[in-house]
Amino acid sequence: MRIDAYNAVSQVYQANATSNVKGVGKVASANDKFEISDVAKTYATAKSAVASAPDVREDKIADIKARIAAGTYQVSASDVADKIINTVSTLTF
Repeated sequence: MRIDAYNAVSQVYQANATSNVKGVGKVASANDKFEISDVAKTYATAKSAVASAPDVREDKIADIKARIAAGTYQVSASDVADKIINTVSTLTF
């Protein structure tokens, strides 16, 4: 039996053992500051404005519903085709 190899392996494991280290770490000083950039403030303002805006424009929907009910709502086939072409052209495959 080779005791030498056992001692070498034991030394490797002892070398990799962790030890408790005290006093490591930084303490925030009185000079530390936290600042938010103007761009971040503007972004936050825009984000809250979008979040508070309604998802549906009720006034526009009511107008279209009234025009459909009255029979005066007309959609141009050319306008529909243009919208379809523009939508398809932005898709990526």
